[in-house]
Amino acid sequence: MQQPTGRGDARRQAKATGLVRHQRHSRWRQFWAPSLKVVAIALAVALVSGASVAAIAVSQFATKVAANSVDISNGKKPAKAPAATSFDGGFNVLVVGVDNSTAQGESYGERDATLNDVNILLHVSADHKSAAVVSIPRDLVIAQPECTDPATGNVASAVSAEAVNGAYGRGGLGCVVSTVAELTGLDIPYAGLISFSGTVAMADAVGGVPICLNAAIDDPYSGLNLPAGTSVVSGQTALSYLRSRHGVGDGSDLSRISSQQAYMSSLMRVMKSNSTLTDVSKLTGLANAAGTNLKLSTSLANIPTMVSMALALKDIDLAKLVFVQYPAVDDPDDAAKLVPSETLATELFTRLKTDQPFTLDDKSLGSGAQADPAAPAAPDPAATPDPAAPVDPAAPVDPAATPDPTAQETIAGLRGQTADQQTCSIAYDY
Repeated sequence: MQQPTGRGDARRQAKATGLVRHQRHSRWRQFWAPSLKVVAIALAVALVSGASVAAIAVSQFATKVAANSVDISNGKKPAKAPAATSFDGGFNVLVVGVDNSTAQGESYGERDATLNDVNILLHVSADHKSAAVVSIPRDLVIAQPECTDPATGNVASAVSAEAVNGAYGRGGLGCVVSTVAELTGLDIPYAGLISFSGTVAMADAVGGVPICLNAAIDDPYSGLNLPAGTSVVSGQTALSYLRSRHGVGDGSDLSRISSQQAYMSSLMRVMKSNSTLTDVSKLTGLANAAGTNLKLSTSLANIPTMVSMALALKDIDLAKLVFVQYPAVDDPDDAAKLVPSETLATELFTRLKTDQPFTLDDKSLGSGAQADPAAPAAPDPAATPDPAAPVDPAAPVDPAATPDPTAQETIAGLRGQTADQQTCSIAYDY
């Protein structure tokens, strides 16, 4: 399957001619894997070890966000939210990061527009045994629906081709939700909005996230300056890592998405660790940070819904939590833009709609990531018994050898990683 190519070359050519696109936005673009931190927190401290501990953190969180909730109905009659006492099926949550937020702080400067440059969709399967996190590139050119601005009531007409990150300016968070729902074919009843300041606060609250670089990076655009190897980052350093585009891969936003996915995967491993799951102070710190810095949809900003999501999410195997880029190829009409890779996107979202778990092939890592050489070796596939080998009927049955009915099929050509994979960001080679 064709993948985006030549975006680093296009960027260098643009830089040489003084036409670097979105340069004025480059400082803020990637505060974003905390989006999943948002998911972990906004979904009621998603990976908490027990309902009672989750409820403590969620109670503080919900109290702060309820009054600041956002209508995402996009001018339509709001759909009735699922029963909050339990989730009998799957659910979808969209986490959106915007620039020029009133909550982001003056230190990040003024921009001339408010763009949704980070759009991360979480899908949890109906059996709560697998989940996928889909990062939608900001430069993906797609059709967008009619949108109603909730503040002014102004209606923006539907458009046939516009970059994803223009949706927020057309009608706020509800417009982004409607746009992504139309793109993916998934119903999205829950959403959240986060700013720079929120990302920093939650990175601090979790106590740091290990990230790996294959070589030292000194990126003056984002402020990232770290040595090769593994560093535990928090606060502004975590934000710089998530924002860095010039410093990783081929200098493109797709490479930055690879770094975000590496961060989110590491974050999930931290959240799954005993030290985090049993540390009430960390959990309540996350809840307080999120409550101060997040805006949630009205459907999400209540305790029962968040606790139910926590219980649905907390036991998902990290090998079945998959982070993927929305399948895209270069736009033939604009080298700085992307268009959907239709066949691969159809396969991905058909599986999500029907809750068929999937995994990635051995070439899935994006342009900004490589396997961490210090990570434990993966199990040797050659050591797995051959299912076609003759079976001795007199031999005792090994329960561990029974085929797993929930085994995941591979979707070849997708870019991303699973949460149990340890990866390193690739330093940009100038």
